[in-house]
Amino acid sequence: MYLKFFVTLCIFHLNCAWKISENFAKTGHSNNWAVLVDTSRFWFNYRHVANVLSIYRSVKRLGIPDSQIILMIADDMACNPRNPRPATVFNNIKQHINVYGDDVEVDYRGYEVTVENFVRLLTGRLAPETPRSKKLLTDEGSNILIYLTGHGGNGFLKFQDSEEITSKELGDALEQMWQKRRYHEILFIVDTCQASSMYETFYSPNILAVASSLVGEESLSVCNKFHSVLLIFFR
Repeated sequence: MYLKFFVTLCIFHLNCAWKISENFAKTGHSNNWAVLVDTSRFWFNYRHVANVLSIYRSVKRLGIPDSQIILMIADDMACNPRNPRPATVFNNIKQHINVYGDDVEVDYRGYEVTVENFVRLLTGRLAPETPRSKKLLTDEGSNILIYLTGHGGNGFLKFQDSEEITSKELGDALEQMWQKRRYHEILFIVDTCQASSMYETFYSPNILAVASSLVGEESLSVCNKFHSVLLIFFR
């Protein structure tokens, strides 16, 4: 299958960890969605906000509208008083591209970015009064990108240094999505230290998982390496 070959080739050259489900679907899909999550607060985690905004920018350039993107950002670096260039966020030292721009639609911000809200979003267990913009309205024909960036360890990802989600909890949430027919295929990208540990316990079908680091490795603050993978997934 071309998708498997291309992703494998990309990750080989990028020295990333990878995992491809044996039962990854070969049939078509009807719609594309993205759930993009930065789990870190505070100025010294600027790179995590830049990571998620870079992926957000790439997804929109591939034609996915904001109505089908859930953007969760734990801190607003563009408005941080320590930002020497207010209302901007850059993903590299040369500052060529302002990934914040004037068309960013943040759906969950600040202390709304919690483990509970993230799991409820994936599984569809939100309160009836929840605004449409905060809902993942997917179905069995949906291809979904789930991108996570923040501080992680062996089998867990921190949310705002106050709580964490484990790989087992995440795997269970994805299984609920499959049982409830909330996706066709998932491209799961985790960009943290020891990132590959976050999908070691996945047991649901049709999930392609990509990580920026292996267990025991640190992850550098570069996310553009995932752009080619997105281009093929949203085919």
